[in-house]
Amino acid sequence: MNYKIGFGGSCHWCTEAIFSSLKGVVSVDQGWIASNDNSDYFSEAVIVNFDADKISLKALIAIHLHTHSCTAIHIMRAKYRSAIYTFDKLQMEESITIIRELQSEFDQPIITEVVEFEDFKLNKADYLNYYYSNPNKPFCKNIVNPKLKEMIRRFSNQVDTNKLQHL
Repeated sequence: MNYKIGFGGSCHWCTEAIFSSLKGVVSVDQGWIASNDNSDYFSEAVIVNFDADKISLKALIAIHLHTHSCTAIHIMRAKYRSAIYTFDKLQMEESITIIRELQSEFDQPIITEVVEFEDFKLNKADYLNYYYSNPNKPFCKNIVNPKLKEMIRRFSNQVDTNKLQHL
């Protein structure tokens, strides 16, 4: 059965590449998400459409937390909000529980917010599927590749190795 959830935390090009490289992910929409928590702004994020029979919400959240700075408060947090954007109350409750369970894997407190999805703006067509369209650009080699390598190291069972043979 297919579901969707939003993730933000780092550059949406990075986040799109990470989730596009997983088994069970049907599609990734890259752009900006606003939440329903009075924050009144859009931040770089993705909507991940996934097959829950092939990859669990817990696996997606674990991968998200381990592939961006989920414990770091920094000056760019408005643009790169560490968040999980949920589409219903059950998904919100489950996401909060999963973060609590995963906290033991981190030395510092996880700052990732679990918030209700409000709105989405798709990025310009030129920037969609950025990593897989531009794998040799310096940004992809220097910023995205290390995140993908960490994902392969930690979550090899969930990674679609056919997509990442070049690493």
